[in-house]
Amino acid sequence: MLVGMLSEDQAAHMQPVILDHLPSRLLQHPATALARHLDGPTLIHLPGRKPNPLFVSVLQHGNEVSGWDAVRRLLSGRYQRDPLPRSMTLFIGNIDAAAAGRRYLPDQPDMNRCWPGSRHPETPWHGMLASVRDHARALKPFASIDIHNNTGENPHYAAVNRIDPRALNLASRFSRTVVYFTEPAGVQSAAFAEFCPSVTLECGPPGKRSGTDHAMAYLENALNLDQLSDQLPHPEDIDLFQVTTVVRVPDELTFLFGESGPDVDIRFEARLDRLNFTELPPGTRLARATRNGAMLRAFDTDGQDRTDAWFRVTDGELVMQRSGMPAMLTTEVEAVRQDCLCYLMERMRLLHRGEREYAQPKLPESAP
Repeated sequence: MLVGMLSEDQAAHMQPVILDHLPSRLLQHPATALARHLDGPTLIHLPGRKPNPLFVSVLQHGNEVSGWDAVRRLLSGRYQRDPLPRSMTLFIGNIDAAAAGRRYLPDQPDMNRCWPGSRHPETPWHGMLASVRDHARALKPFASIDIHNNTGENPHYAAVNRIDPRALNLASRFSRTVVYFTEPAGVQSAAFAEFCPSVTLECGPPGKRSGTDHAMAYLENALNLDQLSDQLPHPEDIDLFQVTTVVRVPDELTFLFGESGPDVDIRFEARLDRLNFTELPPGTRLARATRNGAMLRAFDTDGQDRTDAWFRVTDGELVMQRSGMPAMLTTEVEAVRQDCLCYLMERMRLLHRGEREYAQPKLPESAP
């Protein structure tokens, strides 16, 4: 029975599977086959020379497979015979969605919005993930790494939920591009940031060898670390951005990407994702609004509607009202419906004045 299709009584007792070994031949199977070999979300403890484990999370979104592929390759190599340099606690997430090649199934919540700190309505998934967090916390992890893919073209980057020297140093080992975000709430990295350095890795579109290679090399490097510096990275070693806004398409509007297809309310540029991590000036065209009143919605990290500050429609063209830098722009309709169109960011600057400080961008109350 699928985890997302449990009976009410079963769901009330939803718990992760906890193992002290890798099941036989598990590493031979792709993400789409794991549901045939595991009984649900699974924690696997693997011993290493250093006892404080590296916590590694994969497949929270079932169609984001680079993390699992990286772990498979890492553990199928010399670590089949040699001990790990550090213990690892591996969390394998939504295997039923992975079997279907979906982010999550229609009757499931988004797993990476259900960790402690979530603002979504309580579900059995919330309780299960709280128990994962509590179990991991008791192990005193060295660090936490959550591996994801993007649905649109993005550079590889790391993300943190706290301006913390150790987390920033851990993130900058993956990429000099680092994103600080506090929304959405209920993500794994934020829940673990309360007790250990915690990062999210964004490895580009799934299925690309470069994303798997990068994640695998990073995991091996992290396993071999003795400690993380408690000094902020030098400004020349990191490009730091803060997510200030989430952009959504209202549920009542229809939309497509590209010029062909049926009539819709909003028709976006076909390669909109090429704009990710690009500074967009005011007036940048994003879409054609074919229905009167059709408009995107923009919300800041406090949930306040900032649509008027960001977008306007002029002669049917939906354009940027002010400069901004998008991340995670996607051209997949389902991804937009399940999550969002994109996030908007502004640059941050680390200041070294004896204690950690940073410049926090502030949104205007209205458009300039």
